[in-house]
Amino acid sequence: WSFSRSTSPVGSMFVATFFNVAFYNEILAALSGQSVSLSRGLKFACSRWQAILMWTLFAGLIGLIIKAIERRSNLVGSIIARLLGAAWSIAAVFVIPVIVRDAETKNPITMLKKSVGTVRQMWGEGLIGYIGIGAINSIVMLFSLVLIGGAVAVSMQLHNFWLLGIVVAVWLASMMIWSYLMNVAGLVYKGALYLYAAEGVVAEPYDQPMLDSAWKYKRD
Repeated sequence: WSFSRSTSPVGSMFVATFFNVAFYNEILAALSGQSVSLSRGLKFACSRWQAILMWTLFAGLIGLIIKAIERRSNLVGSIIARLLGAAWSIAAVFVIPVIVRDAETKNPITMLKKSVGTVRQMWGEGLIGYIGIGAINSIVMLFSLVLIGGAVAVSMQLHNFWLLGIVVAVWLASMMIWSYLMNVAGLVYKGALYLYAAEGVVAEPYDQPMLDSAWKYKRD
């Protein structure tokens, strides 16, 4: 039981990484002006299963170490775990594009080094863009909660709770669609940043000033 419990997250991580690789293969293809093909993305991910597996095992090990530190009861351990988690997120931000672009690499440490190298070369990790996407999400969420509050007030005034039920159902469906679209937008933006940082490619619909504003170029 304990073995299956410990391997289940690894399996989930492998599946998630597999589909991320397939998805990013097509994102980078689209940003390079090529057509998008779901079957091609899945076929490519299958060809990189060894790299995906090695990265999954390595990332899972790092995650277990960070969680072990976080579970310590003292405040220092919790702070250290949070700092390590933040550093790990930044260091590994471009690992999936590295897996896609570097067809020979199977060593997870090499993948991580290349991701870190990209971040160091173009310092910033696209924080401006992610902050912008997060700000838009916050505004939309706040506005939607105001609408829900108005629907509650109107329903109570009219004693018509069918109206509230319809509004809540529409709100839930809209939030699911919006969250999906914003997630895709974030992935596409990260893909564009990677192409610009690693290969010097300015992908449409972005332009160089827009990408330069996200990166603070680290000159040699």
